[in-house]
Amino acid sequence: MSNLVDGDSALGESGSDDGVVGGSVAAPMRPVLTLEDPGRFISKHLSQLDFLARLLDMAEDASLPLLERAKFVAIFSNNFDDFFQTRVAGLKDQLEAGVSAPAADGRTPGEALREIRKKADTLAKRAEIIFHDHLVPGLAEAGIRFSDWHSLDDDDRSYLVDVFHNRIFPVLTPLAVDPAHPFPYISSLSLNIGIIVKDSRSEERRFARVKVPPLLPRFVVMPDGERFVPLEQVIGAHLHTLFPKMELEGQVTFRVTRNADLALADGEADDLLAAVEMELRRRRFGAAVRLEIDAGAAPRVLELLLDELGLDASDVYQSEGPLDLSGLWALSKLDRPDLQAPAWAPMTPPRLATAGDEPADLFALLREREVLVHHPYDSFATSVEAFIAQAARDPQTLAIKQTLYRTSGDSPIVASLIEAAEAGKQVAVLVELKARFDEQANIAWARALEEAGVHVVYGLVGLKTHAKVALVVRSEEDGIRLYCHVGTGNYNSETARFYEDIGILSADRDLGADLTEVFNFLTGYSRRSEYRKVVIAPRGMRRKIVELIGEQASLGAEGRVIIKVNGLDDPGIIDALYEASMAGTPIDLIVRGICSLRPGVSGLSETIRVRSILGPFLEHSRIFSFGCPGSPGRRVFIGSADMRGRNLDRRVELMVPVSDATSLRRIDEVLELCLADEQGAWELAADGNWRRSPIRKGNSAQERLRELALERARRRREPQTLTPAVASAPPGGRNSARLTPASPPRR
Repeated sequence: MSNLVDGDSALGESGSDDGVVGGSVAAPMRPVLTLEDPGRFISKHLSQLDFLARLLDMAEDASLPLLERAKFVAIFSNNFDDFFQTRVAGLKDQLEAGVSAPAADGRTPGEALREIRKKADTLAKRAEIIFHDHLVPGLAEAGIRFSDWHSLDDDDRSYLVDVFHNRIFPVLTPLAVDPAHPFPYISSLSLNIGIIVKDSRSEERRFARVKVPPLLPRFVVMPDGERFVPLEQVIGAHLHTLFPKMELEGQVTFRVTRNADLALADGEADDLLAAVEMELRRRRFGAAVRLEIDAGAAPRVLELLLDELGLDASDVYQSEGPLDLSGLWALSKLDRPDLQAPAWAPMTPPRLATAGDEPADLFALLREREVLVHHPYDSFATSVEAFIAQAARDPQTLAIKQTLYRTSGDSPIVASLIEAAEAGKQVAVLVELKARFDEQANIAWARALEEAGVHVVYGLVGLKTHAKVALVVRSEEDGIRLYCHVGTGNYNSETARFYEDIGILSADRDLGADLTEVFNFLTGYSRRSEYRKVVIAPRGMRRKIVELIGEQASLGAEGRVIIKVNGLDDPGIIDALYEASMAGTPIDLIVRGICSLRPGVSGLSETIRVRSILGPFLEHSRIFSFGCPGSPGRRVFIGSADMRGRNLDRRVELMVPVSDATSLRRIDEVLELCLADEQGAWELAADGNWRRSPIRKGNSAQERLRELALERARRRREPQTLTPAVASAPPGGRNSARLTPASPPRR
């Protein structure tokens, strides 16, 4: 491993509360690394856990409304589950297969699992403390109380007895383990109660399991609407009704996490739909990777579960609090605006707004100039959904082609596609069946679209289609015209309300011609790899990004690179950024989640700054800026791909250049505000630890972007009249970050 000036402990990556606000922080270590040293890469697994730690930072932030903090705990819990279902499961698969070769960061699968265990244990305990010591007391003061069965009075218990017999008891199915009844299958992430049942006559003891019904609310609400009792406690208090005339010798709540990865080999799927359906059935029986259980569980119960599940002690996470804190998401539906962040109503983009009741003629507007939309500040419904809806109803529309990766349960876009097909238009849709955890929903959408006469393609074997594109073919007086949407986020009206994404609506002829070729590749056997404007993966995106970084490196300190993505772990991209930094090029990386690049390392990455931004909206857009604003060779792109190996090698991704002056100003506005953000920003140090940015001016990118959206809506005039937020601020004022730094940033 690399030499360290101050030591040699995993390159300074500690398993303690990285990024926790408050408390003393040791001086960061100064690694000495080269381009040949695996220590130049931070573990992507540990980096993902660092992201989860930042979610807990938000949950601890006393300046946020209480229900917002509870929401961050719920998001953490969901992401923590996903981490075990995918990353831990993948590492265990490697161990099982005998893989001992180290990853790019120098860790073998076994070493990675040991480090994950230490850090994951810290995070699980921290989430418990936040729930018990922060949220429960705070919510109680606000009149929202988490109660347990033992603290209730007789009237409360009488109410819950009725609830149990009328709503819960009919759904329960107790399962005992004996010679005639083998150990039951425990489905992934289900909540269960384990009991030792003793026959008072024979003195024989058996293990029994009761599954907590997943479709019932996680917490039972008391009549006053202010108290919540965990569902498993209500069931646990009535176990005698499930096992009459039996003695119950203790009970324990537990939860199992299983491997959730689909295993589709490249050549095995003649029928991709049937193959995915088969894999979904297999997923139910994926190997167990984690056991969560009440602290103090009887050793014999724990031993039985470990034996039956094929786990060992290192896979056990004992908890003092309720299991599955994702149930806290239900609190966000409470009618308590005093405990929630102010609601945001997305604005209709000014160019798409009309003075009267008639909808805007989007096709006429796009013939004049492209429109950049920034969700959720700009409305998804009155821009992207309106674009597809207008195309579906327009008699001049001949065809609509679109990709669907994840979409909402009641999707207006799918409804418009069905309407278009039923009206006789040619509609072709690529539905990605392999979108993790959305496979079943996408199968249902694919069948609904097929029944309406839509040409449905199920994605490509060996690749996930992650590109976000729509193409409308229209017959006009001067011939066929193509209209496009390319975005960074999914066609999902639900997530568009809180996912931050950027999209381009355009009638550019070269872009339309490129997307025609892209759809031919997706639905047929096209082998085209060079396009007029678009860049696609896996055919050339990494090469193009490395080339663009290299161009800036050749300019040294006069170059400029800004990349905003959700994740960065691709070794080729990271090494290109290191080489640019070694040439003196200033580089800013805005990375929400995983980041394997180590910034601020002397002689390697001194000019690189890495920051992560969290807030009420999920930062999700992907933006790539090469060159200083105003420089003749500057290139700016948006797209669907993060800079990760899976995106660049195993997914169909697409990015497009942004050249319209108004759109570029909007992009610069976003980047500048993100670089100036303090309230929701963390910075990555050379030792691999994230630290909360100091608050000096109180800058908040998301707050300012909401203000700008409101200003645009009030003025109701074209966005090119806007002065960029940062440029209009006084020197050193609210938003003083610059895209063109006076000198290269130093760590």
